[in-house]
Amino acid sequence: MKLYSIDTELFKLDGGAMFGVVPKTIWNKLNPADENNMCTWAMRLLLIEDGKRLILVDTGIGNKQDEKFFSHYYLHGNATLHSSLAKHGFTEDDITDVILTHLHFDHCGGAVTRNGEKLEPVFKNAVYWSNERHWNAAIAPNAREKASFLKENILPIQQSGQLQFIAPLPNAPAGHAIDMPVPFSDNISLLFAQGHTESMMLPVLQYKGHTIVYMADLLPSIAHLPLPYVMAYDMRPETTLTEKEIFLDKAIAGNYILFFEHDAQYECCTLEQGDKGRIKPKNIFTLSEL
Repeated sequence: MKLYSIDTELFKLDGGAMFGVVPKTIWNKLNPADENNMCTWAMRLLLIEDGKRLILVDTGIGNKQDEKFFSHYYLHGNATLHSSLAKHGFTEDDITDVILTHLHFDHCGGAVTRNGEKLEPVFKNAVYWSNERHWNAAIAPNAREKASFLKENILPIQQSGQLQFIAPLPNAPAGHAIDMPVPFSDNISLLFAQGHTESMMLPVLQYKGHTIVYMADLLPSIAHLPLPYVMAYDMRPETTLTEKEIFLDKAIAGNYILFFEHDAQYECCTLEQGDKGRIKPKNIFTLSEL
């Protein structure tokens, strides 16, 4: 198995929304806001070369939306999904599988492109993996999540015939599915988190004797390690608290490597217990250093 960090565009989101109930006087020291209260975040993907499979986790925001849409998110930086794949010697047609952690636009927008008036999958030879519970929530969203689930990012995947579902474990107690992995392949399993959105999938990799977890939006960044640091975007914040507590305890005990999708500064870390029970980074590094 080989792993590659795939950088795409940087973007900006409101700092208050990203840190929820945490006061700006605290979170602004962790990720300083600009004059519009916006903080910079990454959209960092993971590429997994596993035997004959080339598996991409998430796809970033893509490029098919209009200027008005992108004006809200201040895209910047030089990296794109295409350029980052090319940097490692791959093209979109080489991808065999795309694991979509969830279908919010900054995680799946790059799955579909516009070809004239037609919308079509970017990865023509890939199976796109979601799960039925999350898919149903995304295609019939509630009013609070509606702006994050865009039909043009989602429906063309199903219409292409490339969509397949992974079945989560049935009837897991609220918050406790985060500790119940579902196999995906010999080296990859998936954890299901229910706090941020319905049935978000977190890939767990066994790599060179390490356990690596792609954190998606359970822990968007190192700054979100403290339990109360829960995004205002989360649909079930109390469930996120439970999931974080269960996961972080296990991550410390197992010396997990956390791979951050949205942290613009830090890519990976391990954890340790600090003073007064606080959980803090133990070692901070890049994937290429493993």
